[in-house]
Formats: sequence, C-alpha cells, structure tokens
Amino acid sequence: MKNVVVITGQTATGKTSYALKRAKELSGELINADSRQMYKYLDVITGKDIPKNTQFYPLGDGFTSEFALDSYRKATVGYYFLDGVKIWAYDLVDPKEHFSSYDYTAVVNFIINNAIDKNSIPIVVGGSYLYLKHLLYGFDVNVSPNWKLRKQLERKSIKQLQNELNKLDVRIPKQLNESDRSNPRRLIRKIEIILNQSKKSNQIKHSAFNISEFTGFHFASREKLENTIRKRVELRLEHGAIEEVQSLRKKGYSKHDPGLQTIGYQQIIAFLEGNISKSEAIDQWITAEIQYAKRQYVFMKKDKNINWKDV
Repeated sequence: MKNVVVITGQTATGKTSYALKRAKELSGELINADSRQMYKYLDVITGKDIPKNTQFYPLGDGFTSEFALDSYRKATVGYYFLDGVKIWAYDLVDPKEHFSSYDYTAVVNFIINNAIDKNSIPIVVGGSYLYLKHLLYGFDVNVSPNWKLRKQLERKSIKQLQNELNKLDVRIPKQLNESDRSNPRRLIRKIEIILNQSKKSNQIKHSAFNISEFTGFHFASREKLENTIRKRVELRLEHGAIEEVQSLRKKGYSKHDPGLQTIGYQQIIAFLEGNISKSEAIDQWITAEIQYAKRQYVFMKKDKNINWKDV
C-alpha cells in the first residue's frame, strides 16, 4: 500500500502552513487539492502564495511535463518550491479548460507514484473535498437505479433538475458539458449517484492508499470563521486581486470560462462590468467565502477517517 498524508479542512484554516511543517518533518512533498489553484494565472485570489517569478519545474526525470487527460486535453505537471518544499498540482490547466475530479485523480495518482518512487512522502493538502474523496476512495459508478426517485425527478423541468443538482453539490454542474447539462436523463443519474453516496457517507471508507495521517482543520467558532475570511479577502485585495482579474480579461478570459466561475473572480468581474459597486463586490465575495467554508464542513464531517483540529 502507498503511504499518503492528507491535510484538509475549511478555507483559511492554515492547512498549507501545517502541511509545510509536516513536509519538513517527514521529508515529504506537497500535492495541491484546491480545485481553484489547479488553474494557471489564478494566483492572488486563489491564495497560491507563490512569490512572483518563482520558477516552475517540469516533472523531468525523462518524463514530459504534458499529461494527457484525453485525446484533446493535456495538463502541465510540475512543481514549485514553497519555503524549500516541492508543491505539485498548481497550474495544471488553462482557465478555459474544464478540470474534473476524474482528471485530478488521474494526474495526482501519477504524481503520488512519482514521489513514492523517490522515497518521498506524498502530502495531499487542500479543501476541495470532492476531489479528495474521488482520489482516496474512487468513483461509485455501480449505483443501482432508484426507480422511485427517478419517477419523482422525471416530473421536473431541466432547470429544476439543474437546481436540484446544484443544491447537492455546487461543483458537479460546472464539470458537465453543455450536452449533459441539457440532458434530463443524465442529470437524474447524477442526482441518483450523489444521493446514494450520501447514504453511504457515514460509513468508514476504505482508501486505495494507506492514509498514515488524515487531518482536518475546522473553525472553533462562527465568529472566528467570519473574521478570518474577512481579513483574508482584504489582504488579497491589497495584494492585487482586482488587478489580477483585469489582467486576465485583457488576456481574453471571461466570466464564462471554467477557471473564473469561482468565488472572488465572479464578484470582481461583476464590479468591473459595472453591475455592482466595489464595496458590494467585496461584501459578496466575503459572504460567498463564508458560505463555502460552511458547506465544506458539512460534506467533510461525514468522513469518519478525518481527525479534526479546531483553530
């Protein structure tokens, strides 16, 4: 079995700082599990915290840095040094590309094997639990049809099905192509699978890896959560969040691109388009981050393998 350390938890709880500490203690390498940080050029708002002009090192060792996701799409695999520690799975794809948890699992399995071959401990760190779940526990594709549920869902319009799916998991609709989003049968099947997984979520899950540590960070109070996120947003604005979005738009990226359909970018784009004021954009960004942190814990706390630490 492959030994892996996993560090997850709510946004802004200090996961990366803790992961860096463990990496130095274990002679390990970090592997990003934040879906927003997997996109190139999205640096300030996503909080990559990589100093400007830091060198990117392709995978090397006789391998190409281009990892084929399918016949048309490729991911760029390599690492940065963060405080003297390698961190992988930043800047995998262009913001115009869809990058699903399935894609992530394929790439990160490759990175994990590469680390283990060099006798390094892989330390997976990030708060995108859907991606972590699929990496660690696999994909539940053998879900039997729930005919009673299907009969109920078949009465709903496509828009209602899309809303239902969005309520269950806000990330899934963004991973679907236009055909799947407009196909009621495929939407119903997605809902069916997610609800089935929810029923099983209280069970102890068994991983394909030997998870030697599985640590989760959780805010001890709502007040601390809100204050920490507010300060973090303010800091990212000071570090050039608005300028980052302006630069992306000049490069031809838009709010419709998968990478920019995320918290922070959507609110700033709305401000730059004149739809809301700057203060409204900031307030909406803070609110969205707080709501996201709460949703993270709702999903993560069902995983009985996680050892929780309050911050």
